[in-house]
Amino acid sequence: MRRCGECGQWEPAGAHDCARCARLVDEIVEEGWRSFVTHEFGALEPAGERQVAEMVVDEPDRHVWRVVDAAYDRLTCPECGGRLSGGPAGCAPCDLANGFRYSAIEIDRPGVPAGNEHVLRVNVAVTRRPSGVSASEVLLRRLSLPVLLDGRLPTLAQAQATKAMARRGASESELATVVFRDWGRG
Repeated sequence: MRRCGECGQWEPAGAHDCARCARLVDEIVEEGWRSFVTHEFGALEPAGERQVAEMVVDEPDRHVWRVVDAAYDRLTCPECGGRLSGGPAGCAPCDLANGFRYSAIEIDRPGVPAGNEHVLRVNVAVTRRPSGVSASEVLLRRLSLPVLLDGRLPTLAQAQATKAMARRGASESELATVVFRDWGRG
């Protein structure tokens, strides 16, 4: 884990307030997209990327989650005008797309505990689309990203206890202490 030179948080826990950390969260998704496109199609023009994105979102259950999330980023919501699936809670096309994203494939990275990729995926999704989620949940999800990217995974008891702390109004500092000190260590 590294400290962000702009906000001082463990990267990328500073997202949304820190533009650099927000870019790092987006890069988690973009890295998967670039690898997929290069492997399957080679170099593509923007119009070709859009066509591939449309194909991917038509069959999200055939692609890994990073590719699906990146495909949605390349499409525009007809209702809110933002990235499809990234709009505010209550935007019907974005809400629908946000639900379909969860049918994508999850494959744990080498050397991480089983289930790490699922938790990483959920935390990335909440961090990138915080509308409709409580502030305490968004805080906990973004604070967890550095630990999950480091390959650690909380036990069920650790995750539940930390979530309960967040719901009771624990401070960012209190949550960070538990997440960075305890998660994935016994």
